[in-house]
Amino acid sequence: MVELGGVSRASFYRLDEGECRRGDRDMDLRDAIQRTALKWPSYGRPRITAELKRQGWKVGPNRVRRIMREDNLLCVRKRKFVVTTDSNHDRKVYPNLKSKMELSGINRLWVADITYIRLEAEFVYLAVVIDAFSRRVIGWALDRTLEDDLPLEALRIGTAPARCRPGPSF
Repeated sequence: MVELGGVSRASFYRLDEGECRRGDRDMDLRDAIQRTALKWPSYGRPRITAELKRQGWKVGPNRVRRIMREDNLLCVRKRKFVVTTDSNHDRKVYPNLKSKMELSGINRLWVADITYIRLEAEFVYLAVVIDAFSRRVIGWALDRTLEDDLPLEALRIGTAPARCRPGPSF
């Protein structure tokens, strides 16, 4: 039989029959993990482990992690949508003059933008003013609230407004 199988006698005696049974046990567990992951896509390893224990499986978190990694099962996180734009205001809306302008040097056009940075417990807002030709940061400001004076503070901060003044636009 050993010669027919093409294995050595030592390999034949080294074969552990428990490994074959373990593979079957892992297949049933894999099936249970995949069913749980399909039922609750936002569940990660801790929740899936708890759910399997509720179903009567005697399983630890490391084994669940190993099987999830082997099967490439990932948790789909639900991100909370944060509205940062307030379009319902009574302020004047200015036309975009940049489309008519051709950049020929520095300090001809400054652009500004505001973005938010997610921290563990809150958001902070960053306003940046950049020279459109050189892409150099003119000024920036960071605040916990998204108020009107945040981009104006980005212009005021530092010595950038004193060093460089924008030239005529056209």
